Amino acid sequence: MSKHPDHSHSHDHGPLPDDLELRVESIESLLVDKNLVDPAALDALVDTYQNHIGPRNGAAVVARAWSEPAFLARLLDDATAAISEMGFSGGQGEDMIVVENTDGIHNIIVCTLCSCYPWPVLGLPPAWYKAAPYRARIVREPRAVLAEFGLTVPETKEVRVWDSSAEIRYMVLPQRPAGTEGWTAEQLAPLVTRDSMIGTGIISPPAQAERGDLNGAPL
Repeated sequence: MSKHPDHSHSHDHGPLPDDLELRVESIESLLVDKNLVDPAALDALVDTYQNHIGPRNGAAVVARAWSEPAFLARLLDDATAAISEMGFSGGQGEDMIVVENTDGIHNIIVCTLCSCYPWPVLGLPPAWYKAAPYRARIVREPRAVLAEFGLTVPETKEVRVWDSSAEIRYMVLPQRPAGTEGWTAEQLAPLVTRDSMIGTGIISPPAQAERGDLNGAPL
């Protein structure tokens, strides 16, 4: 099952060039050489989105939803308002929808036409999220793509693909792992991964989790 809201982007929808990273580095070097950009400021900006504004914010939202039924209800009813309660808002997060994974449904997010992404809660989008193969294939063959991420979804579980637009950003609320009964939100948040909030991963029970990072493994 796929959800494809109408897109009305004003920016280019073409495939990302294979040498995108090289181009970015070249432009950055040029700007630095001309004293138009402070490299320290750039590093600080990237660090902010990757480690502070990034998936740690989303992890806090997920952990609170697991811990507080009232907040969960508000989050599923009006994600933008509920997320704003926690101080997470701004560009790329003005209109949020949170979709909940259950025993019968697994959700995935994508932007098929470009790379719309909920920056305030997930930080900078990973390179594969912006790449044309992911954007095209996740809609046509979601189970096959998920398998390439190491995630096998049982045939008994429905897979739903949610297509972001210029107006709407999605975030997945992953299922709470077993063995965390009675845990506080502060204890739960480090278990949450970025990929689980995109839908390309799930959260392992704490006995299986190892310390890592929010990109694919818990802290």
